[in-house]
Amino acid sequence: MRVSVFGAGAWGTALASHIAQRHDVLLWARDAGRAAELAATHENAVYLAGCALTPALRFGADFDRALAHATGADALCVAAVPVAGLRGLCERLRDGGAAPSQLLWLCKGFEADTGLLPHQVVAAVLGDEVAARSGILSGPSFAREVAQGLPAALTVASRSAELCDLVIRACHHGALRVYSSDDLIGVEVGGAVKNVLAIATGISDGLGLGMNARAALVTRGLAEMTRLGVALGGQPETFMGLSGVGDLILTATGDLSRNRTVGLQLAQGRTLDEVLAALGHVAEGVRCAQTVLTLARRHQVAMPITEAVCAVLFEQLAPRAAVESLLKRDARAETGSHAA
Repeated sequence: MRVSVFGAGAWGTALASHIAQRHDVLLWARDAGRAAELAATHENAVYLAGCALTPALRFGADFDRALAHATGADALCVAAVPVAGLRGLCERLRDGGAAPSQLLWLCKGFEADTGLLPHQVVAAVLGDEVAARSGILSGPSFAREVAQGLPAALTVASRSAELCDLVIRACHHGALRVYSSDDLIGVEVGGAVKNVLAIATGISDGLGLGMNARAALVTRGLAEMTRLGVALGGQPETFMGLSGVGDLILTATGDLSRNRTVGLQLAQGRTLDEVLAALGHVAEGVRCAQTVLTLARRHQVAMPITEAVCAVLFEQLAPRAAVESLLKRDARAETGSHAA
């Protein structure tokens, strides 16, 4: 199988290296010098320092060549960019002369300006025909651990059974297991909302509120995620799977989580600008928190944890004051089967 991965960040590099154990993979980087460095060292020193990449993995900065490599019935195009870069990448793919045969994206979140989920962005730029044979790969997956060959399990979600089968054939080997789902909306919502909830859990841990508080936040956060996901058209059972509770647990409790790190540092008194400047990576929870809250209000979904996170991020509410506001809430304000 021929696979092109567009984006040489941590997750794109890790997944490309894994797939290259069995298939012909070209990892595309925007900068020619960066691509040459990757080819010379077979290490992504910026994002995955110390992780040796699969020797067969190839690198390049020629966009047209990478697109041609991923065109055909037995080929896969992987968009390994943040949500903020997905529209621009899709526009380049559209203008490249040949739309990708099958497109898989790895990003998690909502587009900030439009509130669109990734599959809606793909459809808006590349059209419904391409979107119908496209999907997302999501679930609990720190890039460094995948690059190190440690076990992980993911979900590919698409309305196309053929796309799911292709992704499983590409990725399901070695220490990585891949399961399929047709609930594209549910998987995407889970991947987006868990990042916001991880910021909340980081704040709680940073304030030293204890493991009971962490467990309560994860559980109540799962209720928020499920309520919003169902309101947007997702299936309730999806949120009890890898791309829901699985990804939430990892991102809310794992030390490699960027969003959790944001919460921890905010709890220590640092400003959001200081935290993001020091992070060096994208924290999608910050980017999409306001969009999640806007959608919740539009659909009349109670999301008090998300509301508190937004107040800390954008309204300068002190983290401890945000916690106090949550503790004072009337539990009867949250109703529905997922409120308990």
